Amino acid sequence: MTLTHFDAKGDAHMVDVSDKAVTARIAVAENHVKMQRETFEMITEGRAKKGDVLGVARLAGIMAAKRTPDLIPLCHPLPITKVSVELEPDAELPGIRITATVKTTGQTGVEMEALTAASVAALTVYDMTKAVDKSMEISGLRVVLKDGGNSGRYEAP
Repeated sequence: MTLTHFDAKGDAHMVDVSDKAVTARIAVAENHVKMQRETFEMITEGRAKKGDVLGVARLAGIMAAKRTPDLIPLCHPLPITKVSVELEPDAELPGIRITATVKTTGQTGVEMEALTAASVAALTVYDMTKAVDKSMEISGLRVVLKDGGNSGRYEAP
């Protein structure tokens, strides 16, 4: 297997997708933010001084997916047709589980957009609550589903 983002000389380049078929594509990424119980309760009870933590993080994740090629140098700008970011409180962590889903119809996949959305949503949760809990941990970032294109379907075990 070869790395597609390097040419024969080993120089980084943007992959040429012009010969690839236009297909429906989807990617789902997840991660989570673990926090102190008090921080979890502050978020879930709506007592954060900066406002609706989960609502703002959802919007930040959606916006981030759309800006992925501005952040990751070799990503193609894509006509994203759907972005959803779900933030689910999990009392057992305690913390917030994040799932980002991105869809397109195009010549390359949207894994990076889903990963970026989940990452920025988690960073936004941290940013909005860091004044009360600097010990939060962002973990578990991964693609859990990818479908479409030549490589077909991938589902995380």
